[in-house]
Amino acid sequence: MEDELGSVTHFYSHLSVAVVKLNKDIKVGDEIRVKGHTTDFTQKVESMQIDHKEVEEAKKGQEIGLKLADRVREHDKLFK
Repeated sequence: MEDELGSVTHFYSHLSVAVVKLNKDIKVGDEIRVKGHTTDFTQKVESMQIDHKEVEEAKKGQEIGLKLADRVREHDKLFK
């Protein structure tokens, strides 16, 4: 079974960046799956930010900006 990392709270389509509230730790290089009502794709985490600063990893409970390869929607879930 997949491990739920968090869920999308907002998506900036012009930047292709999702704001994600984390349930678990995540780091650059992790392989993630984004799944939702009309969303389902996998990608490697290449870039994420906290308060507009690049970070290598983020902890449970934090909100991050995550660069994504495809469009996502609010309430879509991230899995590891």
